[in-house]
Amino acid sequence: MEQHITPSEKKSSQRAKYMAALLRYLLKKFYRVQINGLEHYQEAGPRVLLAANHVSFLDPLLLAMFLPQDSVFAVPPQLARSRWLRPWLKLLPTFPLDLADPTAPKELLKRLKKHHKVILFPEGRMSMTGSMMKIYPGLGWAACKAGATVLPIRIEGAEDTPFSRMPGRRKWFPSITITLLPPQDFTLPPQLSSRERRKQAEARLFEAMAKIKLSNGHYRQTIFDALLAARQVHGGKFRIAQDLERQPIRYNQLIRRAFLLGAVLTRDTQPGEYVGILLPNTLNTAILFFALHSQGRIPAMLNFTSGVSGLSAALEASGIRTVYTSRRFIEAAELQSIEKALTSKVQLIYLEDLRQHIGPWKFLQATVRAHFARATYHRTVPQTAPDDPAVILFTSGSEGMPKGVVLSHINLLANIQQIASRIDFTREDLVFNALPVFHAFGLTAGTLLPLLGGTRLFLYPSPLHYRAIPEAAYQTDATILFGTNTFLAGYGQHAHPYDFYSIRYVFAGAEKLQEPTRRLWAEKFGVRIFEGYGVTETSPVLAVNTPVDHRSGTVGKLVPGIQYHIEPVAGIHQGGRLEVYGPNVMLGYLLHQAPGQLQPPQTPRGKGWYDTGDIVSIDEEGYLTIRGRAKRFAKIAGEMVSLTTVEMLAATVWPDVCHAAISLPDAKKGEMLILLTEQRGAERRPLLLQAKAEGLSELNVPRRILVVEKIPLLASGKVDYTSAQRQAEQQLPQLEETQLNS
Repeated sequence: MEQHITPSEKKSSQRAKYMAALLRYLLKKFYRVQINGLEHYQEAGPRVLLAANHVSFLDPLLLAMFLPQDSVFAVPPQLARSRWLRPWLKLLPTFPLDLADPTAPKELLKRLKKHHKVILFPEGRMSMTGSMMKIYPGLGWAACKAGATVLPIRIEGAEDTPFSRMPGRRKWFPSITITLLPPQDFTLPPQLSSRERRKQAEARLFEAMAKIKLSNGHYRQTIFDALLAARQVHGGKFRIAQDLERQPIRYNQLIRRAFLLGAVLTRDTQPGEYVGILLPNTLNTAILFFALHSQGRIPAMLNFTSGVSGLSAALEASGIRTVYTSRRFIEAAELQSIEKALTSKVQLIYLEDLRQHIGPWKFLQATVRAHFARATYHRTVPQTAPDDPAVILFTSGSEGMPKGVVLSHINLLANIQQIASRIDFTREDLVFNALPVFHAFGLTAGTLLPLLGGTRLFLYPSPLHYRAIPEAAYQTDATILFGTNTFLAGYGQHAHPYDFYSIRYVFAGAEKLQEPTRRLWAEKFGVRIFEGYGVTETSPVLAVNTPVDHRSGTVGKLVPGIQYHIEPVAGIHQGGRLEVYGPNVMLGYLLHQAPGQLQPPQTPRGKGWYDTGDIVSIDEEGYLTIRGRAKRFAKIAGEMVSLTTVEMLAATVWPDVCHAAISLPDAKKGEMLILLTEQRGAERRPLLLQAKAEGLSELNVPRRILVVEKIPLLASGKVDYTSAQRQAEQQLPQLEETQLNS
């Protein structure tokens, strides 16, 4: 039986079609709307949940006008009742859905079964930051229960319009792109319990939404292009950074000074050359970094705390001929012995001496170049590509000879986007970075992320000033702080309870976050520390806890874009070696035994895969737990014992001091555990009692305890295990002789 359509309904339907056609024409005309990946719409199958990011008031209209017309829209009830929006909502099929209502998942399930294809914004509201906001629970479960695939949709460009609520400069008519990503199957193993299926479905939806930000491909450019893009978005007059001199620098000034210094650097360096930087966290260091990039040179960040032998190994591995430093810094840090040693190996150039080469004419040239920065840059270094080397960092040397880690522009920018997809950094924030820029965490997260993302930055020259840093954070109204467990414990002990009043986020990495440090910050400052994990070879961040996904004792979930494999290890029953692949994995190593020759990463899984050497486990919800370094396991009486577990045991018993566990050969049991500790009067009995309380085997209790004045640390705050091993080898015979005599 045919459905009867009245003349008025027919006329109304025609009006709606004409209105939709007009809107589609106007949107294409003014916003040059492009839609990519429509083939994925058909691949998704008959029942689909279309999940889009929400960046502006234009988003529903854009999706309604440019997606196939066989979907229904889930709209918040308050919008459905709006007198202003009601006429526009008649142009597309909708149904009210309040995501905050506990019955929303069941309603979505019903609509998916009835209409087959439903469009919604899982965040439930417009983004204020551009990063992931809250994903309402139950939506992934509804897709799984309905047998639907999930089709992620990225809307890009609308956030720059006046119809957005995100920070940044506004344009009336920016280009807008709608991209449909490959559909994701939400079928889960039937043997899982209902509770586990729900958890995994929600985790999958969150991951699908997190990948939207990474999929925009903005990381496929060079570092200097990214700086120019940041100026375009946030404005040349935006005050982006400052240091202890308290003279804020704007984007325009940063780019002009980079061109000015870059013109001078060409006298002593060549395009494509690795150029050493031996400087602390200051604005001059940041300017020098971008100045080298403006001329196609590759900065090599030298660790001035590694001593003459460490620096010499770094220079030889990378073939560096020229190093830039500062007389003022050499004197302040008392590095005269290093200065003398380097003078015989490389050309040492002081920033103070470069001023004589800068005159009015060069300043005028730099001003003109900064005004036409993109054209100038691409004319100067036309051969530089995003997958070329962008920086050399050097491994800490905590377990052997430092290696040069070559990271590309894509590596660094991808990792910045991976971090920003999970955590909101805004123009109103101020990142306080005291981590050295020769450390991957200090360079990528602490320096480049804010500079290239439009978040204000304060650079502090040393992380060791435990009393001064809390006061500086208080004076600058810092909102985001990066640190290691060692440094954060030091700040927490010496700070006034109000010094960190403005802090929103504290991120800890590079070493295990100890429970006493976590508890100290929570109780004294009311601040939760978010522990993360990474290695220099991955630029560095691999996983991080966030306000949305947080579990104490873990390092959070892997950032988007990472593929992983856990390789079983004989003797280790929980977890295995973590191998990773992704856009942030390094180009390769520069090794001391093969100077200048790039050694790309590779595992049995193929080229580009990197073996972290860390023993980890990942639970069903995706939280990653570090069990220890593969090299940081000792085989005792046939059992593999984690030295990290030994250190955590000691930290529980004596939380206010530092500890380091190492192993030495033992004729009877293969290896023996040695604990170096700063705890005076330390003995085995308290450790045995704590191990019993925690259900740990006695094998986890060190056989010998060496009390030392100071545990040797690297500049990153990590224990220097090479020095600790030497210290134990020297002191153990004396300890055993004393015990025999007594």
